[in-house]
Amino acid sequence: MKKIGVSIQSRGDRAVRRAGMLFLALSAAFVLASCAAGQNELVATVRAGEKAPAGFLLGLWHGIIAFIAFIVSLFNKNVNVYEVHNTGATYNLGFILGVMIAFGGTVKGSGCGKRKG
Repeated sequence: MKKIGVSIQSRGDRAVRRAGMLFLALSAAFVLASCAAGQNELVATVRAGEKAPAGFLLGLWHGIIAFIAFIVSLFNKNVNVYEVHNTGATYNLGFILGVMIAFGGTVKGSGCGKRKG
């Protein structure tokens, strides 16, 4: 007759495992919540010397040149990657589309442009 090895965990082991999983879940939630973007207090405000806040087209341009602006911003504290004096959603849409255009984040990444055979 063969004995089948069965591992029986005690209630204490399960409680420790459950507490550990709860700690990991709460830690992950805390880390993710701390990375959330805050409100931009400068939306719809105009920078000194300009007529209007940055809109869709400037967002598109800033998205296209984002990598270059990032490199320059490392050496020049007066250069920013993102314009905080903007129109809000329209600037953000332009910025995201510009980044997608510059880095090929549309058809290339999804594999839709590749044909088999």
